[in-house]
Amino acid sequence: METLTEAQKELYDWLVEYIRQHQYAPSIRQMMLAMNLKSPAPVQSRLEHLRKKGYIEWSDGKARTIKILQQRSEGVPILGTIAAGGLVEPFTDAVERLDISTVLLPDKTFALRVVGDSMIEELIAEGDVVMMRPISDPNLVKNGTIVAARVEGKGTTLKRFYKRGDRITLKPANPKYTPIEALADQVQVQGVLVGVWRGYDPPAKSSSRRR
Repeated sequence: METLTEAQKELYDWLVEYIRQHQYAPSIRQMMLAMNLKSPAPVQSRLEHLRKKGYIEWSDGKARTIKILQQRSEGVPILGTIAAGGLVEPFTDAVERLDISTVLLPDKTFALRVVGDSMIEELIAEGDVVMMRPISDPNLVKNGTIVAARVEGKGTTLKRFYKRGDRITLKPANPKYTPIEALADQVQVQGVLVGVWRGYDPPAKSSSRRR
């Protein structure tokens, strides 16, 4: 899809939210007020560009016929790295974004890039990007779930989660590593695994030919 100018993006984002809330399209006047414009011409121009770029469908002069064709995707924020070995400190701000516009994921999904091989038997390798769903209540996490968990004073790791009484075990999927044991109040589950993204770079073709 063609990218949008700032003015087009402002109108498009407003339209998406308005239609989501009201289940019908706004009038030209409502768009003028929202965009702080004094004439309908700029609104109609932006609508025409949105239509040509494939973001909306509408009939000239009939604002109420506007239909959103597809949502813009800003991608999933990659918030840092997650240890699949020892423990590392995660970043708090997104450092890059992963474009997965064709994949349906839960709201507020975030991503972490894997460092280490402690989850290799779960087919999660170093360099993979794991997509995590935030957890508001750790008591809802079922034993055996793969989680991103922060262990107080040590860092964050990707492991299978098991809770028994007041203790939590974070179990790797590689016999080279030992499980991490900690008191429940020392472990913060930051998210549960919902997907794994692995890029693939095919091997370069040999330039030589058989003779």
